[in-house]
Amino acid sequence: MMKFIKNFRKDDSGAVTVDWVVLTAAVVGLGVAAYSSIETGSKDLTSNTASALKGFQPATPSVGG
Repeated sequence: MMKFIKNFRKDDSGAVTVDWVVLTAAVVGLGVAAYSSIETGSKDLTSNTASALKGFQPATPSVGG
């Protein structure tokens, strides 16, 4: 039994999997944060653009002039 425990403590093959899981979670978290930031900014920009163009009347060209 002691040999099994010693071998179990020395075996680090699962450590790489844990590292990849942590790194993948960090990348996904950063992606969600970036998406949230971009979504908020784009909604604000769209709203500001709509407000600026609300009363705008385009100039009509004069014919024959």
